[in-house]
Amino acid sequence: MRAAGVAEVTDTDFETEVLSAELPVLVEFTADWCGPCRQLAPVLSSIAAEEAGRIKVVQIDVDSNPVTQSRYGVLSMPTLMFFKGGEPVRQTVGARPKRRLLQEIDEVLARA
Repeated sequence: MRAAGVAEVTDTDFETEVLSAELPVLVEFTADWCGPCRQLAPVLSSIAAEEAGRIKVVQIDVDSNPVTQSRYGVLSMPTLMFFKGGEPVRQTVGARPKRRLLQEIDEVLARA
């Protein structure tokens, strides 16, 4: 389920869009069949709009992009992975309320 206002990345452009991004990036590893991913979609849309300029939010479909899924050992959907300076710095699994996700973003951004 694609979240409105959230860019979709692929195995092909993951390095450019995520690893080389100037801003920290929140990546949702998702799949069309994932119920919790559908629950998370409006939360990600809202955060992408509200936090633009502070963090970049993208999604990657694991069924269409197995290379990236395998590279980061993602086994459950949704997996949220924060990248900063091209490196994964935090990973969480499962849907979460917006308030909690904003707290996690603040924690990641506070790291040096």
